[in-house]
Amino acid sequence: MNQGGVATTNGGSGSGSVGVQIHQSRRLPDFLQSVNLKYVKLGYHYLISNLLTLCFIPLIAVISIEVSQMNLDDLRQLWVHLQYNLASIIICSAILVFGLTVYIMTRPRPVYLVDYSCYRAPDHLKAPYGRFMDHSKLTGDFDESSLEFQRKILERSGLGEETYVPKAMHNIPPTPSMAAAREEAEEVMFGALDILFHNTNVKPKDIGILVVNCSLFNPTPSLSAMIVNKYKLRGNIRSFNLGGMGCSAGVIAVDLAKDMLQVHRNTYAVVVSTENITQNWYFGNKKSMLIPNCLFRVGGSAVLLSNKSKDRRRAKYKLIHVVRTHRGADDKAFRCVYQEQDDAGKTGVSLSKDLMAIAGGALKTNITTLGPLVLPISEQLLFFTTLVVKKLFNAGIKPYIPDFKLAFDHFCIHAGGRAVIDELEKNLQLLPIHVEASRMTLHRFGNTSSSSIWYELAYIEAKGRMRKRNRVWQIAFGSGFKCNSAVWEALRNVKSSSNGPWEDSIDMYPVKINT
Repeated sequence: MNQGGVATTNGGSGSGSVGVQIHQSRRLPDFLQSVNLKYVKLGYHYLISNLLTLCFIPLIAVISIEVSQMNLDDLRQLWVHLQYNLASIIICSAILVFGLTVYIMTRPRPVYLVDYSCYRAPDHLKAPYGRFMDHSKLTGDFDESSLEFQRKILERSGLGEETYVPKAMHNIPPTPSMAAAREEAEEVMFGALDILFHNTNVKPKDIGILVVNCSLFNPTPSLSAMIVNKYKLRGNIRSFNLGGMGCSAGVIAVDLAKDMLQVHRNTYAVVVSTENITQNWYFGNKKSMLIPNCLFRVGGSAVLLSNKSKDRRRAKYKLIHVVRTHRGADDKAFRCVYQEQDDAGKTGVSLSKDLMAIAGGALKTNITTLGPLVLPISEQLLFFTTLVVKKLFNAGIKPYIPDFKLAFDHFCIHAGGRAVIDELEKNLQLLPIHVEASRMTLHRFGNTSSSSIWYELAYIEAKGRMRKRNRVWQIAFGSGFKCNSAVWEALRNVKSSSNGPWEDSIDMYPVKINT
């Protein structure tokens, strides 16, 4: 399980204390201290963002006045003038038609999100704190120091009492076999796909592209082949299986599907995102490798994408941007989430103490790329002006942090852990409601890896908050180290689809999470 950002701890296995270590990012300026400043900023944003409109208003008014004063003679003279310049008009018209034709033929095809589904495991797979700790003790694999460490991580994790672990982990002793891992994968993937096909009335034979991502379980035949076999997908399907790419692989899978939809016309793409816990539970005593046991839980999603123009009417969202950042060239970033064996030969995923600092650097790079694509002109000018002043005059002013709340209405921050949500809320100056979906997803379902951003989107829909033309920012972190973003625009007021993950619990949320 590749962790995309959690509170990390000391890596030694001998200490009984829990040293949760978070590298704090630079504190950002608070622009909300002054009410006057707030209104000045909003006014400036409105003025700059509507500058073109404001310039065109007097021009349109002048043209309207001139046209209203024209008589029949003026119109006749205008017609004669056009006749004498017929060749120029034909040439200009031909150029215009050619340009429009080239634009229409070469522009990217829109990609629509028709619908998606998230898997909700049965109640007998729930793992409340007490049962989790009892089972950990009964395995006999953990010493007292490790048990106490896990207990404290659970208390501070932000997870609730109703998250799920796979069937094999409920057995005493656990039975992490290949057969059990396949069973977990089938239950999650097929469970999500059954709901998706039922809700969309799309036949499996109509699927032209299939992308599956799962980091740590990659059997032969592949997970994508398991889906092809289960649903008897057509023989010429373009199928892909992404492994080892961490919690941000869901966005990577969407990006791959988007590229394929640019090439293959009039078809559907299905993206399945999951992680497999059964064979990746750590049964050792190294502290940095115990954290995934406490955070990762069963979950998965299935997303139906389309490039068919007729699907715009029923689609929920349109894909606007995908921005991917990879820091793997840096050795520390490459090894900060690393699958390895401990000194006793037991395999697990180790989380570096530098994880939060590395995630912060990847985030900075990603939003620097994303910003010019999504931010209003006012925010870009403010950022650019402060940057130029600082560079030219070496002024002791802090860089202006763009207000991403002006670009997005909803935020789906990967529920990798409490620390990453806290840090993004602070550094992007978000309000509690902006990170509510992430916190509640972590509480209800735990870290479901690459599928967590879809549980968060489902939460926003279940709360009835998604309105037409709202923009959603999905952002996820993963091993490698990667930070990836996807931007969607709602095509209508979006309601929850049937059999959603929050169907049985949305009225109980939000809940207060103890600090």
